[in-house]
Amino acid sequence: MRVYLPSTLPALARVVAAGELGPAPLTGFAVTPALIEWYASGDTEELEYVALTEAARASLRLLAAGPAAGDGEGAARRVVLAADVPDETVKAGGGLEERARVRVVEPVPLKLLAAVHVDDPAAVPDVEAAIAVLPAADGGDDDARFVVDGVEDHELLWYATQEIPDLLT
Repeated sequence: MRVYLPSTLPALARVVAAGELGPAPLTGFAVTPALIEWYASGDTEELEYVALTEAARASLRLLAAGPAAGDGEGAARRVVLAADVPDETVKAGGGLEERARVRVVEPVPLKLLAAVHVDDPAAVPDVEAAIAVLPAADGGDDDARFVVDGVEDHELLWYATQEIPDLLT
């Protein structure tokens, strides 16, 4: 099953050093039965895009929650790791607002990564602005929500796994 795992550039560096994503359980996003039922008219590609977008939102929250946003130039970039993991290691969960949310119950070896999706460096100012207003957006501030939602105007770039070292330099 393809699972989209939210991350950050500093966390990706730690994954590379450790050789795996962990410890389990890991929160990810995937095409779940609940997502398929909710978005019945969507094809597989559209459903995977929804899961990727949810993971990108979770990456923004990771950036806001930790010092990763300040770890070097350009660190305030959303990162989503796409991994092909055995179906039996994925447990669907989440409520009505998180139809794509899953738990991966085992660490994910680096070799199971299929791709990495990362913001272009040009998105950094908008990502930083969204991080700054995220608490206000969560509190219901419409202007702050507009800023946070605006980050989604930036499409994540696709990188092959062999390009990971270039992302980390």
